[in-house]
Amino acid sequence: MDKVYIVYWSQTGNTQAMAEAIAKGVTDAGKEAVLKFVTEASLDELKQAKAFALGCPAMGAEVLEEMDMEPFVADVETFAAGKTIALFGSYGWGDGLWMRDWVERMSGSGATVMNGEGLMCQEVPDASALAECESLGKQLAAL
Repeated sequence: MDKVYIVYWSQTGNTQAMAEAIAKGVTDAGKEAVLKFVTEASLDELKQAKAFALGCPAMGAEVLEEMDMEPFVADVETFAAGKTIALFGSYGWGDGLWMRDWVERMSGSGATVMNGEGLMCQEVPDASALAECESLGKQLAAL
């Protein structure tokens, strides 16, 4: 069974809920979802994967979480060329600048960002946002 890696960072549980819904979409599509909090994720596994998902909420002045996720993403940039990456996360304020910057960053490193943009939801993901996450998981599984 093919594995689809979903690596995330979450403080309040909102981005974790999104990650879990993406994992549900992956398994519903018949693939194995490997859900990992960023501090437990393996860069080597992602290097071997054709596609994977990364999730992080907006922090501070609309940036990625700086202690764990930012260094991980910086490492991913070194091998992202040719990969398809789904980006997702929640936010509480702002207009999604952190996600636009993240998409630009991954695209600039040679990755294809799934659907050309990240999947965002404000605060707690509602049923519609969770359905979008499941759909994203199915898209990842189809690659």
